[in-house]
Amino acid sequence: MGSTRYDMDARFDRARKMGYASKSAGEIFTQNAKRMAHESMNPKGISFREARDSSVHPNSVPVILGLDVTGSMGHIPHELIKEGLPKLMGGIIQGGVPDAALLFLGIGDHECDGYPLQVGQFESGDEELDMWLTRTYIESGGGGNAGESYLLAWYFAAFHTRTDAFEKRNQKGLLFTVGDEPCLKTLPASAIREIMGTGQQTHTHTELLEGAKKKYEVYHISVLHSEQALRADRGWKELLGQNCLSITDYRDVPNVIKEVVCNKFKGETPGFVDLGGTDNIRML
Repeated sequence: MGSTRYDMDARFDRARKMGYASKSAGEIFTQNAKRMAHESMNPKGISFREARDSSVHPNSVPVILGLDVTGSMGHIPHELIKEGLPKLMGGIIQGGVPDAALLFLGIGDHECDGYPLQVGQFESGDEELDMWLTRTYIESGGGGNAGESYLLAWYFAAFHTRTDAFEKRNQKGLLFTVGDEPCLKTLPASAIREIMGTGQQTHTHTELLEGAKKKYEVYHISVLHSEQALRADRGWKELLGQNCLSITDYRDVPNVIKEVVCNKFKGETPGFVDLGGTDNIRML
């Protein structure tokens, strides 16, 4: 996967024809009406998602984006398809990282939801990325159990991805989750079996985090749009330190990711993310 290029002109034309700017989330994300995940994004039976080098992208850079698709966060995929995704990919390319391969994950709640994990493919092309994003089922679930299953992104990254960046160049990819809740603390073997089809071991969130860190730099983008989100943010900072990136405007998600990707792969150390003079981000 990831053997096509991101074409901004083609993306602009397709967005206009598809009506992304004016259509509702229900019109764009057609799985919502079906109330089920797209067959191709069902993780059951998946061995690996791979980010491989190609003639078009000889130095592939794997980037995983785990989107919280529960009730309070389901508007972010809609914003991404309208404007955010071309800002993200265009910004990464213009920032000097032409070979990024982006994998979308849909994240819910494994204790409450029917589809707590949805999985795309690593892609670089505009058409393919739009396809995986719009196939995502925004379940709008979650529950009153004080957390969401962000640890599923770490589980999948640790055990079900392979990348040439790591295997050939000993280079870690980047993993981002986006949300406003704490992370659930335990992933039971029974939940893994239900989601993936196999699973013999129960994992804690810290075990999965450490597993993901072997192949990825792990970040969480904390969206501070409520008092509850502010409380969750404190827990994320204890867990991830400066890799908890706190924003007050969800529309800043593409800029935050772009800055981290470009800084990382230009050999710089992310510290403070400059969003063009806005006041919407806190110190990392």
